[in-house]
Amino acid sequence: MAKVLLVEDNHMNSRLTEFVLERDGFTVVTSPNAEEAIETARRDKPDLILMDIQLPGMDGLKATRILKQDERTTDVPIVAITAHAMRGDEERIMAAGCEGYISKPVNTWQLAETVKKYIRS
Repeated sequence: MAKVLLVEDNHMNSRLTEFVLERDGFTVVTSPNAEEAIETARRDKPDLILMDIQLPGMDGLKATRILKQDERTTDVPIVAITAHAMRGDEERIMAAGCEGYISKPVNTWQLAETVKKYIRS
């Protein structure tokens, strides 16, 4: 099954999302910050990255730009997970290189189907 790198600094959000994805057959690797996520993505080459936008230190949009400029990770789809779904946010998210975004709170009933749409076969 597909490997998902989940980048989320909130432990409870991370555990819930990881549980839901694993329940639905995904392999999940987690990272609590952008710097670790970049290293993990380069090393493990996940099928998809779910990137929280507000992270301690480097934010998720900067991490996305770095990953999209790296030949090792440029083709990995990145989907933002954000509580900030205000006017203009979608444009900023897409301009950074994300293929889409999922609003928080995450709909756990639809998460697996949403994730599958972004994974390239």
